[in-house]
Amino acid sequence: MTQATVPHKIIGVAVIWNDAGKILIDRRKPGGKMGGLWEFPGGKVEPGESIETCVAREVQEELGIEIAVGDSLMAIEHDYTDFKVTLNVHHCQHLSGEPQMIECDAIEWVTPAELDQFTFPEANGVIIKALQQQASPNG
Repeated sequence: MTQATVPHKIIGVAVIWNDAGKILIDRRKPGGKMGGLWEFPGGKVEPGESIETCVAREVQEELGIEIAVGDSLMAIEHDYTDFKVTLNVHHCQHLSGEPQMIECDAIEWVTPAELDQFTFPEANGVIIKALQQQASPNG
């Protein structure tokens, strides 16, 4: 497969913080790509959609909650065997609604330190490392 034929997905990713300084993660349903792994909510950017709009829409669709999309944390390019992704990661604030398992099979609020206890797709390692480095109990 040549580089030109590999699908490239642009993904908006939400690192959703609550007032207690915890981050919302969800587990993908079994089956499908990376089924059963934990992830930061988000999804594919639609044509003509901004990253911020995508992040808010995907979180609403997947979890049924309202968020405020804040600053960009990072953008990560990652090559899997059959596709490549660009993860556009944004800090977000939970505004309202109780997270629901609409498109996942588990939801957890965790501290940055606890992220190591969950299995994420390979590309997420960089995000977790960054969150753990910048997180401090005193803000």
